[in-house]
Amino acid sequence: MTAGNNGASTPEDDDPFGYLYADGQANGAQPPSGGYGYPNSVNRVRPVGTRQYGQQAQPAPQQQGAYGQANAHYAAPETLPGGATTVQSHQASHGGGGGRGRGPNTKGLLIGAIAVVAAVVIGISVAMIGGDDEDSGGNQADSTPTQSQESDEPTPSASKGDDGEKAELPTTDAKALSLQGGPVTASDVKGAKADGGVYVAGFNQVGAKVTWTVDGIKEAGTYRFYTRYGIPGVDADATLVVNGKAANRPLNMKNFGGTPKDDWEKGWQTTWANVNLTEGTNTIEVVCNEGNQCNANLDQFWIAEETGS
Repeated sequence: MTAGNNGASTPEDDDPFGYLYADGQANGAQPPSGGYGYPNSVNRVRPVGTRQYGQQAQPAPQQQGAYGQANAHYAAPETLPGGATTVQSHQASHGGGGGRGRGPNTKGLLIGAIAVVAAVVIGISVAMIGGDDEDSGGNQADSTPTQSQESDEPTPSASKGDDGEKAELPTTDAKALSLQGGPVTASDVKGAKADGGVYVAGFNQVGAKVTWTVDGIKEAGTYRFYTRYGIPGVDADATLVVNGKAANRPLNMKNFGGTPKDDWEKGWQTTWANVNLTEGTNTIEVVCNEGNQCNANLDQFWIAEETGS
């Protein structure tokens, strides 16, 4: 190196990478013997993971076998115990082999959804039908004796006699009744159905009694005793006595028709009660006792068969 010259005498000595250029190669530049192009550097190629710091480097083991050939240190999963079964099970769980799995069973899900919707629709339909049945059956009459307003004359009913033929059940009106304790017959209030428009008046006093002797009952049993009465738009009742035995319930002569108060002509109505009669002759009494409200006129009595309703 001469005075005033701070660099190398040749380009390759000055530039460590001169061998990479055409002019450097023309001047005889050669790659360094070390690694990475730096002077005095050392480059030893090692497989990944084989370098150990602080110890002398060990040469990498040579791989045996060419590409495509089995490696002695490698064993396929199917060669291990249980390996082939695991692979087959995996393929089976995905719907077959071929390296291609099947998706979810959408057809089955669709069928299940349709079945659920159908079940809901059927349940709603059943609930609606059941609700209709309840509504239609909510107004049935009970089996207890009921009373009603009636404007027609009584229709004689019949019962079987000893000869098997039906015989008409008894009917009567005011003129054929036995009166005791103050009642009398009258005809000044229009609307009575008895012969001549005659009815029993004066019944509104304690001790008043009207007796009907019933003949011609062909068979013992339970019958209906009907009474046609007139009231001045106010409820009334009386004690019913059959063959000397008073009934547990009074004979109800309520204002079922809702007729105006003090209007006797519009107050004609009908009531009934169950009575137990024996074969032959029976006695039915309508009595005004203490506690009864007896302000009523009595028009007609008749017997009918018990219908059970």
